[in-house]
Amino acid sequence: MIVQPVILCGGSGTRLWPLSREQYPKQLLRLCGDHSMLQATALRLNNLPLTDGARLVPPILVGNEEYRFLMAQQLQAVGVRHAPLILEPCGRNTAPAVTLAAMHALGEGDDPVLVVMPADHVIQDVDAFLGAVAEGVRLAAGGRLVTLGVRATSPETGYGYIQVGEALAEGAGFAVAKFVEKPDALTAAAYLQDGGYLWNAGIFVFKASVWLENIRLCRPDIAEAVEVAYAGRLLDVDFMRPAKADFERSPSDSIDYAVLERLAGSGEDSGAVAVVPLNARWSDLGAWSALWEIGEKDGQHNVLMGDVLAVDTHDTLAVSEGRLVACVGLEGMVVVETPDAVLVADKAKIQSVKELVALLKGSQRSETQSHRKVYRPWGWYDSVDRGQRFQVKHIVVAPGAALSLQMHHHRAEHWVVVSGTARVTRGEEVLMVTENQSTYIPLGTVHRLENPGKVPLEIIEIQSGSYLGEDDIVRFNDNYGRSGT
Repeated sequence: MIVQPVILCGGSGTRLWPLSREQYPKQLLRLCGDHSMLQATALRLNNLPLTDGARLVPPILVGNEEYRFLMAQQLQAVGVRHAPLILEPCGRNTAPAVTLAAMHALGEGDDPVLVVMPADHVIQDVDAFLGAVAEGVRLAAGGRLVTLGVRATSPETGYGYIQVGEALAEGAGFAVAKFVEKPDALTAAAYLQDGGYLWNAGIFVFKASVWLENIRLCRPDIAEAVEVAYAGRLLDVDFMRPAKADFERSPSDSIDYAVLERLAGSGEDSGAVAVVPLNARWSDLGAWSALWEIGEKDGQHNVLMGDVLAVDTHDTLAVSEGRLVACVGLEGMVVVETPDAVLVADKAKIQSVKELVALLKGSQRSETQSHRKVYRPWGWYDSVDRGQRFQVKHIVVAPGAALSLQMHHHRAEHWVVVSGTARVTRGEEVLMVTENQSTYIPLGTVHRLENPGKVPLEIIEIQSGSYLGEDDIVRFNDNYGRSGT
């Protein structure tokens, strides 16, 4: 038996703004421990207890076009290689996403048990999680659709709930009586008091063939659109791209709504949809208050991350990405500093961050899309200063990497090498520029920056011109297959 992790890496995590942004969302952030949330998810099943010759294979990622290179780089950084990356042409929720993954898994010649996990969860008790997944795998191997339900510890109104039915004859699972929507406060308190309701964590275990059989039964419109999109897929470097127009025809729906809710508690086998209770100190980090809840607190119940000092401050989360953050006399607050934005909020009203982000997007502010430091497949750049007709960038190019062969209509560039050696294409000439040397790229000149060395290339770029937007790039050749080439 093959156990195939499937990591769903969509979503922008707007409630964790300003750290989480559309081009660098929360699943790529390192918020707890030494790994990003995506990396932690990919590594979480490494010690899964398997029996009867079962084996674990590298995960399938289903994610967003915008951060495809970041996903690949983060997995490579923790030794997760040969992981298929499926790029959704557009967001269609989890049912189409997992249908793509199931079709890909079956196409490899096996009928694996899929362990479907969002990339943005925190699980502090990994051993308990692995035990629940192992039980889920065993039940799923017998043909059941399995979900993991988190034991509720508070009357949470932000989660859907699973009503637990009869215990299954085998193992530690239960039939699912029904799924229920996010409740109001009184209903959530009643669920907690009852004890027979679990939080719906969005973690699922089932065989690829069982999922496809049931999505075709319950939502043939989704199954048909995704099947056509998968049949028309293209391979692009390390990425698999379903046919865009066909995938866009798929209705948007979740795993729960599309299939599990329709089958739970019905039919001759009321345990066709099963739940395994999970008590593993789980959090989906849906808001900054959740990070405060799971974070390591000081004597005044503060969670302080980065360069932070606090005086006469209590029950507060303060996060610094670089500059000193000094808190005096705060109570129940959230303070998050980044190079280009600072959030200050009442912890009790932190859910309103989503409304703030919508306001920023309505004003077409770039702070909702990207950070000042922007990652690219060749490295990264940081826009350290900007004026009416100039911009200064700190650029780092990874060893062996190269920017596209490109041209700008509205700006010229001056490059100063700080460390490493640059191979510069400038029109018809190719020159090597070393530390403390510089070169000039006139407006309209075709050019390319490469790092031929074995250490990172670090330069300062000074742009000048009438328009300095990132869309003023005409690409003639690109090693990474990016659009516009």
